[in-house]
Amino acid sequence: MGMTITEKILARHAGLSSVKPGDLINARVDVALGNDITAPLSIELFHTSKAKQVFDKDRVILVLDHFVPNKDIKSAMQAKVVRDFARAYNITHFYDAGETGVEHVLLPEQGLVLPGDLIIGADSHTCTYGALGAFSVGCGSTDFAAVMITGQLWFKVPETIKFIYKGKLNPWVGGKDLILYTIGDIGVDGALYQAMEFSGPVIENLGMADRLTMANMATEAGAKNGIIAPDEITRNYVSGRATRDYEFFKSDPDAQFEDVIEYDVGDIEPQVAFPHLPENTKGISQVGHIPIDQVVVGSCTNGRLEDLQTAAAVLKGKKIAKGLRLIIIPATKQVYRSAMDEGLFEIFLDAGAIISPPTCGPCLGGHMGILAQGERAVATTNRNFVGRMGHTESEVYLAGPAVAAASAILGRIGGPDQVM
Repeated sequence: MGMTITEKILARHAGLSSVKPGDLINARVDVALGNDITAPLSIELFHTSKAKQVFDKDRVILVLDHFVPNKDIKSAMQAKVVRDFARAYNITHFYDAGETGVEHVLLPEQGLVLPGDLIIGADSHTCTYGALGAFSVGCGSTDFAAVMITGQLWFKVPETIKFIYKGKLNPWVGGKDLILYTIGDIGVDGALYQAMEFSGPVIENLGMADRLTMANMATEAGAKNGIIAPDEITRNYVSGRATRDYEFFKSDPDAQFEDVIEYDVGDIEPQVAFPHLPENTKGISQVGHIPIDQVVVGSCTNGRLEDLQTAAAVLKGKKIAKGLRLIIIPATKQVYRSAMDEGLFEIFLDAGAIISPPTCGPCLGGHMGILAQGERAVATTNRNFVGRMGHTESEVYLAGPAVAAASAILGRIGGPDQVM
């Protein structure tokens, strides 16, 4: 019997000829990631274990991105714990200050996560790297500590749901709209502890930024991982970035899927997820009149250069609504520099936007854009739970960069066709 791409990667890393859903395996890990929120606890456990060194100083990656630049004393102390550990154990890939960026944009950009890898990260959106054809999954701080010491971790092989996207994309519809529509269809527990394999002619023609966005939000459907079979688009993306060898896997023709779900993307318009769950989606034509106070364009979901280019295309020559706050957050230094060099910053500043340094910031209610009681925001982030971006009586509406930019101009939720 054939195997899915997820099963093949797990089997390879467990040293087995095959695996099947439900199997418990112990597998070697290619990359282990921690950040300024999750790594401090892992470091404490590492020291408690009396470990002498990490399993591989080139494979443990530490990124300070959630509360940087440090917003207060507590976050500064957390960051110091990670900085001290990185220096003490000579961690090769430690990102801080002017070199840091939002981790799930930074690692693919730097060629540190690659096709065929098995990647764990002490952050739920580690599933992003499945867009490269890797098995990539979030874990807790305790598991991250164990991997830092041993380079291995146990896994339960997940079932796979195959999603097939066909047809022609409508204007302004991208990866964010496809994944929001999918989550709206199956629900936030629709792929619980399962792999979401995204496929079909539409996916084969999506650029890497859109693929990364889709894999990023697999966790919002309860999935263990999201994954896309690597192809020439993948090869073109990683060939100039890869720091080591990589391998392409794809599902066998006779692989067994728990379910196969097909979509005609011609039925999908730009999407908006209403509070307080990513499954509460509506097409932009069904939104109605909803005034807003803030718009955020950024995050590990939509903080890439392509996202900023889309927002700039909508905003060019226009002003944001009076009294509204528009916050633009380039996800990495490279994205920041490229956006600046392309003249996107001039468009954003002329429109009345605030430009932030790379940070997760408001996405998790950290800083750089916290909502007050009763305020509403449109955000290109990935979660809109109660209190996610600030006060428990605030509201977050999720959308792609085109809808976000248009909404900033309108002062209410709306699509680019209403302002272009």
